[in-house]
Amino acid sequence: MDRYKKQRIRMVETQIRGRSIRDDRVLKVMETVPRHLFVDEGLINQAYSDNPLPIGERQTISQPYIVALMTEALELKGMERVLEIGTGSGYQTAILAKLADRVFSIERVAVLASRARKILDRLNCYNVAIRVGDGSYGWKEEAPFDAIITTAAAPQFPQHLVAQLSPGGRMVVPVGGRDVQTLYKLTRSTENPSELKKEDLGGCRFVSLIGESGWKE
Repeated sequence: MDRYKKQRIRMVETQIRGRSIRDDRVLKVMETVPRHLFVDEGLINQAYSDNPLPIGERQTISQPYIVALMTEALELKGMERVLEIGTGSGYQTAILAKLADRVFSIERVAVLASRARKILDRLNCYNVAIRVGDGSYGWKEEAPFDAIITTAAAPQFPQHLVAQLSPGGRMVVPVGGRDVQTLYKLTRSTENPSELKKEDLGGCRFVSLIGESGWKE
């Protein structure tokens, strides 16, 4: 475990803090959550490398820097209800679980959802609820959410998700083509809830969001 701890610290210092991520809570959590538990056994030696990795089912675990960038953009203080679209390996989910009050995560692929649930339970992330289904619809009965994160790329802003963002809430979502996208942060105004501020966080590459408000299979 000491070997992995040193790798996590190096990952944070070189890949995350070194790229201007400044939220101390995000940095601390990424130094503690064991990313190697969320990758295939044959890829453990690459768990803290500066790139995404395959997790099966044509899905990936995101590059550590992208996880940190998206998480920091949500501005989590500890009391938020967060909606995550795309549980995947569960690594991003675990980061959110350590930084927010409740996490509601939707995964389209049942085998990934089941695997993630087991690892999250092992890490005592009991404040996470996981549902299998079309994430582009969101989780209407639990809305509104203080923060929404979409770890799959949509061709346009998913309106079902936007509608479930609370006043003052932040949403981070990659939007664009199937190969290259732009990462956006949307913030709903507290004074005028119909108003959304849009920020460009830079270029990115994500797997496609499959669903009613995403891409077809």
